[in-house]
Amino acid sequence: MHSHLNDMANHKSALKRIRQNEVRKVRNRYYHKTARTAIKGLRNEEDKTAATEQLPKVIALLDKLAKKNIIHKNKAANLKSKLTKHVNKLA
Repeated sequence: MHSHLNDMANHKSALKRIRQNEVRKVRNRYYHKTARTAIKGLRNEEDKTAATEQLPKVIALLDKLAKKNIIHKNKAANLKSKLTKHVNKLA
């Protein structure tokens, strides 16, 4: 994981920055992937009660991602809107 440190920066602060960026990248990727999986699960849900239960959790995930700038706030809003419509359409 840290093999790329040697061929780049010479400053202590820059090395630390590279380490921090790496950790954040991995963490953000995990959050983003988790949210995408949750969205997929909600989209494939046919049962109204289960979907209604999942919706607030998925919305919370999206809000967190938007707050941390992992996804754009408008993208989060669009997804929330579409998912809410989907849940309301279920019989």
